[in-house]
Amino acid sequence: MAKTTEPKLVPADIEAPEMPDSMTKKGGFITLFFIAGTLSGVMLSGFGWLANLIVYLVQEFNVESINATQIANVVHGCINLLPVLGAIIADSFLGSFHVAAISSFISFLGMILLILTAKLSSLKPPPCEIGSSFCRAPSKLQYAVLYLSITTASAGLGGSRYTLATLGANQLDKPKDKETFFNWFFFTVNASSIISSTAIVYVEDSISWVLGYTICFAANLIALAVFLAGQRFYRCDKPQGSPFTGLLRVVVAAVRKRKVLLSSRSEDYYHEHRETSKVMPVTANGWFRFLNRAAMKTEGDIDSDGLIARPWKLCSLEQVGNLRTVIRLVPIWSSGIFLITPVAIQSSIAVTQALSMDRHLGSNFKIPAASIIVVILVSSSFFVALFDRFVFPTWQKLTGRPLTLLQRIGIGHVIIVLSMAISAMVESKRLKTIHDNKLEALPGAIVPMQVWWLFPQLVVIGIGDAFHFPGQIALYYHEFPASLRSIATAMVSLVVGIAFYVSTALVELIRRLTGWLPGNINSGRLDNLYWILVTAGALNFMYFLVCAKLYKCRNIEKEVDANSDLDM
Repeated sequence: MAKTTEPKLVPADIEAPEMPDSMTKKGGFITLFFIAGTLSGVMLSGFGWLANLIVYLVQEFNVESINATQIANVVHGCINLLPVLGAIIADSFLGSFHVAAISSFISFLGMILLILTAKLSSLKPPPCEIGSSFCRAPSKLQYAVLYLSITTASAGLGGSRYTLATLGANQLDKPKDKETFFNWFFFTVNASSIISSTAIVYVEDSISWVLGYTICFAANLIALAVFLAGQRFYRCDKPQGSPFTGLLRVVVAAVRKRKVLLSSRSEDYYHEHRETSKVMPVTANGWFRFLNRAAMKTEGDIDSDGLIARPWKLCSLEQVGNLRTVIRLVPIWSSGIFLITPVAIQSSIAVTQALSMDRHLGSNFKIPAASIIVVILVSSSFFVALFDRFVFPTWQKLTGRPLTLLQRIGIGHVIIVLSMAISAMVESKRLKTIHDNKLEALPGAIVPMQVWWLFPQLVVIGIGDAFHFPGQIALYYHEFPASLRSIATAMVSLVVGIAFYVSTALVELIRRLTGWLPGNINSGRLDNLYWILVTAGALNFMYFLVCAKLYKCRNIEKEVDANSDLDM
């Protein structure tokens, strides 16, 4: 019996090379000046209020510190989950430009409300009296206005960040240029966050909240103006309806035709683009073969014009290929959750550690504990630029081939695990110093150990972030179907949001099961927590290696060359 072969599938994102004239005349590097300016303003504004949210809630609204931390946790998580909603709206209905513009305007309204909460005494409770244990809680109206302002500002920030990443990448044609753009996108985000977390936070703490929020408002206004000024240069993507509908149709059609025998003849399957079906074929094997039934032509599936008559019973091979691409990426994407979870845990614990250490810089200046996280941002920004301008080009010259995106992500995994090991050793040193000075039973005691000891682990985290964050964004952008490009760049933000909640749950679980994380960390065993993260990170890295081994990336450069040949 002759062996049957599966039909060759083509991902939809390498289809028709021809573009409308209006699109070919727009885009290019000139648009990146507008997008970079917009991104800088959005991040300055957003992180200007977000970085100091806990302090604002405690000092201005008399919220208890634990409750303020919980509110901040929810806000951080939501801001990293909202980009997915923005991406769905961009891909399905409005396009990246309109979503970014609307989000920036929503953030603008949120900043106005935040300024009002800081300015008007009627919108916040009276301050606590010094030495008094009683503080008046905010009224329901004051809470309502506060939460409305935070929600609005969060929605604007979450909806604009990664939508701008998609819009920027769409302005460029060469895959190499797009990878470089993602590196500099990450650099711009970090650099803006550094300025917000230092300069604007200093203004809020030392001068006034109204002035600090007004600066955020001005940055948001300038960002919106710059973004709209570049409108005539942008190459805007056109939404094509919900891409998830097409993916769901494949599943439904395959299930409905589960009893249909698969054919080995390509003509028995429905092709959306016959010309591109001969270019860069993708074969389907294993359990993915089941999905081929969705594209099998049966009686009544096609009308007299050759178009699909029953869309929930017949799909194109290109749509089947799209679903397979998404399914194959899920394991690699899921490995990113526990790649970022340890970083989320360490970022919060490092602040707690810094509070118990000597933070003096000279005799008159004391480093704010919350500013210790700026070390990660500075490190990642510096190394992103270093890798893009020197390390990656040098590597390609020496080896004759560039580092692949999966290799960059894998290196990031290893470096993050290394940072956890460094953290465990530094914490062991801190605990030994505590024991030697008999400070275990003294909550709030300052350990005679400089805060600089925390810097190496934070710098190493920044190096790991510089490898895996741009690598993940570029990987998802290149590999996802063209109809899901906005969602692709938001996938990293989704990972961060999930990792943030996972980190909270993991710490709470360890607190319940062990005595390592008491209220007084000087009597705890944070080093054991870090060693658990090292072990889990190593296991997660092995899981990533298996996923990366099984996954084969599309050769973007060859696809571009193939499309160019079709134009001739």
